[in-house]
Amino acid sequence: MSNDISSLRQAFASQRQFYDDQNFPRGFGRSGHFTLLEADILEQHGVVLKGLYNKTLEPQNEFQTQFVQVVTGNLEATNAIERAWVKYLKQTTCKTKFHTLFGRSRIVNPTTQSVEYYSESDSL
Repeated sequence: MSNDISSLRQAFASQRQFYDDQNFPRGFGRSGHFTLLEADILEQHGVVLKGLYNKTLEPQNEFQTQFVQVVTGNLEATNAIERAWVKYLKQTTCKTKFHTLFGRSRIVNPTTQSVEYYSESDSL
């Protein structure tokens, strides 16, 4: 089975473009998560890929059969289309932690400073 992109594009041909406005409202290319090739693959072939993933479409050729085995976890992703879809699934289904450098930890019990803390020499 050849892994060149032209034969893969023919194997996953779709009449409609795929958009995920819920997770990527500005598009796949502008999200910063996908390369230009991956964004193009998702837009051009995402309808077929999602149908195969959700089992609403039956595999029509050996590339699609292999794709189904990859998304079910039986095989590793070996071509660009499979890797792009696995990356898409990772971005949309896995919760990621967001860390910031400017966050503050929550103060559970704020301690009040007592009057004895200040000495007479501290006053002006």
